[in-house]
Amino acid sequence: MGVTPSGATAPDGPLVPVIVEGAAGAAAAGVERLGGVVDRRLSILDGLHARVPAAGIPALARLDGVRAVTPDGALVALDEVWGDDDTHEDEQASLATGRWEADHDLGSTHIIAKATGAENVWSQSDPHDGQRKLTGHGVGVALIDTGVTPVHGLDGPGKVVNGPDLSLDSQSANLRHLDGYGHGTHMAGIIAGRDGGVRSGSENDKQYFVGMAPDARIVNVKAGAADGSVDVSQVIAGIDWVVTNRASHNIRVLNLSYGTDSAQSYELDPLAHAVESAWRAGIVVVVAAGNDGESGPRPLTMPAIDPFVIAVGSSDHLGYDDRALHVVGSWTNSGTSARRPDLLAPGKSVVSLRVHGSFADAGHPEALVTGDASGRLFRGSGTSQSAAVVAGAAALLLQQDPRLTPDQVKGVLMTNADRLRADDSPVQGAGVLDVKGAHEQVKSGLVPAHTQSWAHSTGTGSLDAARGGVYLTDPATSTALRGEQDVFGVQWDATAWAAASSARTAWSGGTWRGTVWTGDGWSDGAWPTVAWTTPSWTGVAWGDRSWSRMSWRADDWQRMSWRDDDWQRMSWRADDWQRMSWRVADVW
Repeated sequence: MGVTPSGATAPDGPLVPVIVEGAAGAAAAGVERLGGVVDRRLSILDGLHARVPAAGIPALARLDGVRAVTPDGALVALDEVWGDDDTHEDEQASLATGRWEADHDLGSTHIIAKATGAENVWSQSDPHDGQRKLTGHGVGVALIDTGVTPVHGLDGPGKVVNGPDLSLDSQSANLRHLDGYGHGTHMAGIIAGRDGGVRSGSENDKQYFVGMAPDARIVNVKAGAADGSVDVSQVIAGIDWVVTNRASHNIRVLNLSYGTDSAQSYELDPLAHAVESAWRAGIVVVVAAGNDGESGPRPLTMPAIDPFVIAVGSSDHLGYDDRALHVVGSWTNSGTSARRPDLLAPGKSVVSLRVHGSFADAGHPEALVTGDASGRLFRGSGTSQSAAVVAGAAALLLQQDPRLTPDQVKGVLMTNADRLRADDSPVQGAGVLDVKGAHEQVKSGLVPAHTQSWAHSTGTGSLDAARGGVYLTDPATSTALRGEQDVFGVQWDATAWAAASSARTAWSGGTWRGTVWTGDGWSDGAWPTVAWTTPSWTGVAWGDRSWSRMSWRADDWQRMSWRDDDWQRMSWRADDWQRMSWRVADVW
């Protein structure tokens, strides 16, 4: 489904990419009036990158303060794209043998595990079972994302279990639970990937793909469709499901690479209330800080702005193996003095698992890894990758001591983070992840309570305000999902929902807020899907849709770019997906 920005006019003709120099604020407003899209602020020019109708370029150029409007040949968000290998890690990693070598690529999970100390933690014995090492065994990590495809490295027995598919793909049997977009699988690989040939104790063998917590279990809760389409109500439903069903697979960590430009305080926002409910239920919530960059103080996205959760920004290696030379990733949302990212983790040009033929894969062959004869690897940058690294680190700590509270996990990770020596920016929060140091403190038994005492979110604010002015739009009826209603058109009762979410009873079997979304319980290792009988917000029955003929592609994909966490910045927040729609081969 497409998305429509609040107040924008319908585009008049095809959108063309332009660079606007000067008067960034006025230019952004002008772009919206023209029905265009602001892709990225360009602070060095006091301008922006945008897409506008060709006929509107002269009007944009006439705005006071605008120095120039220059057509751009390709829509690329600076160097922050899939495959943004501007430090030539591919070439270095394949120079000696012609084959990609993980130990010569600063974006490989092999190097990231070594740099963050995870590799050291893997060598430690589980205090509860001397036959095991600390590799995340027994810890469930819920991943609310675009699904997970069981590619090699995520196909081991019990590695991925399918929770409910709450996405708009769920009604198509060939899309259900799977990752048609390519993002969720990339995250799952970073968190808990493990090649089948890896022997216990040899997780640091460079010839295999191994994530941060290679024996953790991924609980796949799909919310984003194959084109990234999703509504905030689906994400909230996913979080509530995780809380209600956390015991079934010992879900102790929730990875959420989703953010909105909510128009209300976290103290009211329902998405913030949902993550706080998970936090109070003993689940460590790890959230990507967002990728809008450091050009002036910008708030974190919702729910990263909620001070209870762990908001993760990215560090950038700049091509240097020496961590003393690393800096804050320029794409990381800087926040404000009141709320910054809590810590950083590697997020530059990270190599993880590829979904052949996925939305991102089809549009970005440059993200393939040179020298990877298997063709199974894919490279991307963003705070999503960084959040996945931290989620895996949290799983390692929770295997060491399952009694740790989320406050303690957050506290020990921040206490042991390493300050950047080459960058004194406050955007780094506590510094860069050091899970080795964190583990040593946990192992010592000297972990204070780290009790957080922020004001709690009531969740009684507006669901529509939580969307941040971006709405799913049904192309069959041109009806946007606005107002206090969910994807089924069911009225949002904030007070009743917030109470149920806090009580961890928002779900009853497969029913959420009185509507049947999915099956009633686990069956053959998965949460079954049911046909949606409640009409959509447009009043159109889901059963009348031609699901089998859905192509789930952008209207003009060849001119769109997507850097990894732009799935958060663009698709879920819709900054750069204004012209996308659900499409069938010919008609709806």
